[in-house]
Formats: sequence, structure tokens, C-alpha cells
Amino acid sequence: MSDYDDDGDFMVEDDADSFQYDNSDDSGEEEPDAILENKYYNAKAKKTDEPEESIKDFKEVVDLDVDKTDWGFKALKQIVKVSFKLNKLDVTLSHYIKLLEYISLQKVTKNYIEKSCNTILENVANSNDMNFLEKFYSLTLECLESVKNERLLQKTNLKLAKLWLDRKEYQRLLSITRNLYNSCLLEDGTEDQRKGTLLLEIFALEIQMYTETKNKKKLKALYQQCLAVTSAISHPKIMGVIRECGGKMHLSEGEWDAAQTDFFEAFKNYDEAGSEQRIQCLKYLVLANMLMQSKINPFDSQETKPYKNDKEIIAMTNLVDAYQQLDLKTFEKILKQNKKIFFEDDKFIKFHIEGILKKLRSQCLCLLIKPYTRIELSFIERKLNVSVEEVEDLIVGLILDEQVKGRIDQVDQILVLYERYIFITNLATEKIFLRDGDDSLQYEACGKWASNLDSLYNSVIGKVV
Repeated sequence: MSDYDDDGDFMVEDDADSFQYDNSDDSGEEEPDAILENKYYNAKAKKTDEPEESIKDFKEVVDLDVDKTDWGFKALKQIVKVSFKLNKLDVTLSHYIKLLEYISLQKVTKNYIEKSCNTILENVANSNDMNFLEKFYSLTLECLESVKNERLLQKTNLKLAKLWLDRKEYQRLLSITRNLYNSCLLEDGTEDQRKGTLLLEIFALEIQMYTETKNKKKLKALYQQCLAVTSAISHPKIMGVIRECGGKMHLSEGEWDAAQTDFFEAFKNYDEAGSEQRIQCLKYLVLANMLMQSKINPFDSQETKPYKNDKEIIAMTNLVDAYQQLDLKTFEKILKQNKKIFFEDDKFIKFHIEGILKKLRSQCLCLLIKPYTRIELSFIERKLNVSVEEVEDLIVGLILDEQVKGRIDQVDQILVLYERYIFITNLATEKIFLRDGDDSLQYEACGKWASNLDSLYNSVIGKVV
């Protein structure tokens, strides 16, 4: 947002008479407001190249503004912004206190106060000085309480709660959200559905906290509570946050369908809000799609298709294709080439990608051992490009899930299968199929061939005997 937009410098006055020409005073002296306006813009012109000088000039505007007009308020706001950028926190705080005096005296309109406070609070939230931040917010809340500006008071508390969430100060977060929640209760202790929008904003903050702390019990209860709020006209970004956290909850519980639904709803809400989080949510949607082993490409829908060729999504779409084709080598290659996307940017994606890779290896292992009754672990190790220990872990998992019936011969390092799949000494070692397709037909043909050989063998042995 530009400084001009921020200050509303080009807002037209409501009084139409202000445009009338008045020739009653020919003294040539400038009106006080005109002097303040000129000094203000002269100071503003120095903000970028001469910030220190601009602060001095803005102070002159404040000193001259004895009637506490909009120009003094604007000058103080600029001093707060420039001094904070220069990391002069004492100067920032001292002039912010003067700015709050304008609010206390109600010398500025409520809408402009709200806009200005939001801008300033967003700026100072980047500070790492916790003492400064606490003092800054404390002064703001104290001033807003005194002038009974409930709307801005709630917004400021929500901003402070978001700050504590970002900094993982969960007790401080809960202290604020509990007070806000109590303000949404009726005398009988039930929730005031007329305050549904505020309720959802409170729940959105808490649900993020429970997601990060992995408190599944409270997360599930709060998620259901969010869905029960029907009277709210909430910002789509708030619903995006709630649905995203719901999707993560369902994914951690293995409820793939529910997770996919929530991530898709979260994506649509973020998309409507114009939030960049929509891209991250699409990645989560892809995760759910792969974990549920769906053959439907998540980017075939009308809503997601426009993002299929987004630079952050291309790797995900390629990963989906490789997964659906059971192309293990390509899958691992994509992961290796995009480590930042899959392993560094998001711990949630990293955790589940590792699970998907294990699931894919397990599927490929099942195809690999299909023709055998006995197979060396070292052979599986080479084909899957993993360690013997990982091979054993995969096999144990498949045995426990009853997808494979067999045992591991630890002495000879061989997998022994109880059920006779197909056993052909040389053919299977020549070509190993690691993709889904018509392989099952080839295995079936090999099985018939092996059965015929077995019958022929028994027939010949019978005649010899």
C-alpha cells in the first residue's frame, strides 16, 4: 500500500463549500491548515532519502498543530513508521503515545483511526523486541478501552493473539482468546450467535494452536464447534484456516476421504480470499489423494486446473503421475530434484511424503516378489534402491497387514513365501516389473506355463518310474 493510500491524502472533504472561491481576505497570509499541509508534504518527500530529516520536519508539524488536527495525527503516524524502520524504538514508542492522545480526544474519525492503527500494528509486529511489543499493544488496548471503541479493541486483541500464535506463546494466546470468547456469551452461558463472525476468528486461532501442538482431542472438539457456527458471515480466509486444520487432523487419523474434502474446501476459500496459502493447500490435497490411492487426478477439477502449471505445483503433478503409474524410480527422482518443496518448506508435507514413499515401495515390492516363493533380500535391495534394513521393515509391514504371507529367513537373508505365487528360476530375474499395467496378465501367463511344466515333469517322472 502506498503512503498516499495509507494516509488518505487525496480524500475529498464532505463539505461542498470548501470548493467555493473566497476573496474576503486579501492579506496574503496562508491559512494554518495550509501551512501544516505544506510542511507535512515537504517532510514526506524526504522519507526515503533523508529519513532523519523527515522525522525532524514531521515533529515541526506536530508542534504547530495546537488544535490537534488530522495533519498532526498524520505526521505522528509517519514519525512512528519511519523511526521504527530506523530501529529507534524509544522514539517510536514516545510518538505513538502522542498519537494515542489524538484518539483519546477523538480528534480523528473512527474509520481513519482503525485504518491507521491496523497499518501501524502490522508494521511493528515484525519487531523481535518483546518488551517493546508488549508495551506497544498494552498502550493501544488501554487507549481503545478508554474511548470504548469495541470494534477496534477486538481487532487489536485478535492481532495480538495472532502475534503470540506466530511466536508459539500459547498461554498468552489462550488468555486473549478466552477473554474474547467470554465476550461472545449470553447471560445463560450460551454462545451469542449474533457474534458468530468473531467466534470463528477466535476458533481459527485456537485450532491452529491445537494443530501445531498436536492436541488431537481438543482439536477435534473445536473443529466440530467451528462447523456448528452457522450464523457467521466470515472472511473466506478464516474458513480456509479452519478447513485446512480439519484436513490435517483427518489426514493424521488416516481418514483420507474426509481430509481430501477439507483440503479442497480450504483451497476454494483461500482462492476466493486471494491468499497465497491456496498453493500450499493444493499440495496437501495432493497428499491426501495419494494416500487414499485414488486414480483420480486432483488437478482435473475446474477449480484446481488453472494451477496445474504453477511453478510450485508442477513437481506435485509429476509426483502424482509417477505415483499413479507405480513408477518408483521417477518418483524418487522428483523428490531428489525438489528437496526444498517436499522436505524443507513444510514439516507436514515432509512427514507425509515419507509415508507415501514407503507405501509406494511396499506396492512395488509386492509386484517384485509376485513370481517367487523364495527371494534374496539383497536382490530386493538392489531393485528398490534401499538398504536391507529398510527392505526388512517393508516386508514386516506387509506381513503384519496380511498383504504378504511369508517369513524372513534371517540366516540366509531370504524371504520365504508360504503361498506359491509363481516360481521361475531365470525368467523373473531377467525382467522385474515395477509399474502397474498389463503385468498381471504376464504373471498369469507365466503361472500357466509353470503349471504346464509341472504337469509335464510329473508325467515324465511317472513314465520313468
